[in-house]
Amino acid sequence: MKTAYLRFYEELNNFLPKEKKKIRFTHQFNNNPTVKDMIESFDIPHTQVDLILVNDKSVDFSYIVQDGDNISVYPVFESLNIKNISKVREEPLREIKFLVDFHLGKLARYLRMLGFDTLYQNKYNPSKIIKISKSEKRIIISKSRQLLKIKDITHGYCLTESNPEKQLKKVLYRFDLYANINPFSRCIICNTKLKPVNKETVIDKIPEKVKELHQEFATCQNCKKIYWKGTHYENMIKFIDRLMSLL
Repeated sequence: MKTAYLRFYEELNNFLPKEKKKIRFTHQFNNNPTVKDMIESFDIPHTQVDLILVNDKSVDFSYIVQDGDNISVYPVFESLNIKNISKVREEPLREIKFLVDFHLGKLARYLRMLGFDTLYQNKYNPSKIIKISKSEKRIIISKSRQLLKIKDITHGYCLTESNPEKQLKKVLYRFDLYANINPFSRCIICNTKLKPVNKETVIDKIPEKVKELHQEFATCQNCKKIYWKGTHYENMIKFIDRLMSLL
């Protein structure tokens, strides 16, 4: 039987049982596990990890854990460039784009409402999610720890919250997105960027009352949905103000 000494930092503690939270603890093991396998044995997806120090030296996920190793595991640092320190992935994603798992439809709408490029379909299966994430360099957001443990996934975030508004706050905080909010710039239905249009071009497609009250319109070039600053817009402004008040 071999022994390693582990310490998990910040929100990684949310995945651990109470007796292992925020302390360095002893872990006994057999065989020759990689550090990735050891981390995921605690049900922590590797996509939650951005820096692993073994005996004060940065290692990648393929490192074979040795008897007596002192292991420190840190969460993702998408908002902080640690490229010259971390060995677990090539580099953080500087252009933030998301792919949201099918359980998180309301979160996807919130992210689009705030202007973030967010793909979502309730028909995506794991293989499709991985393929799109790799080809389009998207961060996968999911509540499935098993999905985010898949080796081919390099950038992901595992949510533990069930409330969509709390989920949104977690994502904004984790990826340091508050300064990048650009509300009402994307279609909340299909994610396409909105394009301002003259009132005359949509006059025959909007309700009579809207014609009287509003002069500014935008349209989605994909699904053709028309947007204007009505009651729904005012409610979303209040919602965004609530988010910003948390800064």
